[in-house]
Amino acid sequence: MTAYNGDIVDGWQEYYTYGGLPKILSIKGDDKKTIYLRNLYRTVYLSDIYDRHNIENKAEFEELVRILASSVGSPVNPTNLANTFKTVKRLNNITDKTIETYVGYLQDAFLIEKSERYDIKGRKYIGTTPKYYFKDLGLRNAILSFRQTEENHLMENIIYNEMLYRGFLVDVGNVYIRVKNEKNEWQRVTLEVDFVCNLGSRRYYLQSAYRLPDEDKMQQEKRSLIQISDSFKKIVIVGERMKLRRDDSGIVLMGIFEFLANKNILDA
Repeated sequence: MTAYNGDIVDGWQEYYTYGGLPKILSIKGDDKKTIYLRNLYRTVYLSDIYDRHNIENKAEFEELVRILASSVGSPVNPTNLANTFKTVKRLNNITDKTIETYVGYLQDAFLIEKSERYDIKGRKYIGTTPKYYFKDLGLRNAILSFRQTEENHLMENIIYNEMLYRGFLVDVGNVYIRVKNEKNEWQRVTLEVDFVCNLGSRRYYLQSAYRLPDEDKMQQEKRSLIQISDSFKKIVIVGERMKLRRDDSGIVLMGIFEFLANKNILDA
């Protein structure tokens, strides 16, 4: 916003559509920005990956990138992706090992970032279904020809990136609880915390909630945070302007604009 000529709402829309690459701010017009991002992806990122790793299955590789781009905020399993290639694309030569290798290439090229899954109560990492986020949403949107710009998923990606920019290690959190099912039997249920953010002795639990239209949605977003018994700050970030406030459980609610524009707000 220090370089953007407009109000914060327009700046937010520009950011989640065209990303934060410095040159974007100097390019005038949506068409020119789109062309710049598409060319950058193809002539720099893809070209570099192909040259460095001698990839032969270029069409399959690019299809994988599109799948990852459309799965922002969703758990990704290489085995399931390989099965998708086999059943939908009729490609048997794309194995889970190949997909893991390709994903590693994308991480090395700084296109995507991997967020590990962390058992909060058990205090250990779980080696299953991580999530992947794009380092720049403009490139992500260009990969999908700007056809999937759901603000809720993009907001989650932006929060993840912002915490990385601030120096935090950012994981996806799991909380396990026991509840009774319809047969009155106890069963284990997994609740997700969007982000567990650690930097030295500091830790924050963050939940991304694009909209909180009613009390039911509010309780749904806070359910996993309420199950965490430690004293670290628990925060729900909402996709609109709102003043910071705390509820009776000590959970903090703040707006996305305030979160992004004020680097010290997490300690407020």
